[in-house]
Amino acid sequence: MERILVSDIMTRNPYIVAPNASLLECAKKMVKKRVNSLSIVDKKKLVGFVSQKDILWALIKKPTADFSNIMALDLSPKKIVTTRPNATLNEVISKMNKSKFDRLPVVNNGELVGIITVRDILSFHPEQYPELEEFANIREEQEKLKRVAGTKDSDFSEGVCEQCGGRDVLSKFNGMMVCESCKNSL
Repeated sequence: MERILVSDIMTRNPYIVAPNASLLECAKKMVKKRVNSLSIVDKKKLVGFVSQKDILWALIKKPTADFSNIMALDLSPKKIVTTRPNATLNEVISKMNKSKFDRLPVVNNGELVGIITVRDILSFHPEQYPELEEFANIREEQEKLKRVAGTKDSDFSEGVCEQCGGRDVLSKFNGMMVCESCKNSL
């Protein structure tokens, strides 16, 4: 983690909006692009940041306001936490923990060059998070169950014997999927 740099795994070309973009425009773009945030950029310089939470906050605080008249820059935090492309993942994780943000704009010489998110880090280094392996195992078992469910009309399939619990080639016997040895003992 000390040798891996932000520039190695960051998302390049993040979705951006102009400083005069309205909240309505931002919300539409977030939905269309399926992202949780947008960087506000003026002449390649990062000037703000707007997230779904900011839009929700505005919706709750100003429910009767016309969102086409509220500018994204008005909701952007005044102090933006950023990182450099040559920062290490350890530095970024520490900065994310301190700031409580799950994404940081990547800035080089004042220009926005990318964004790094928790998802980028997780997809790059999943072995750091043992619960991800558990989710992968659950997904694999679900796929196996789908395959077994798809073979209910057939007489043979591979899976777990309903009698002994062992993995083997199974066949239908008395309405159960059992292995050959359990079938012979029944």
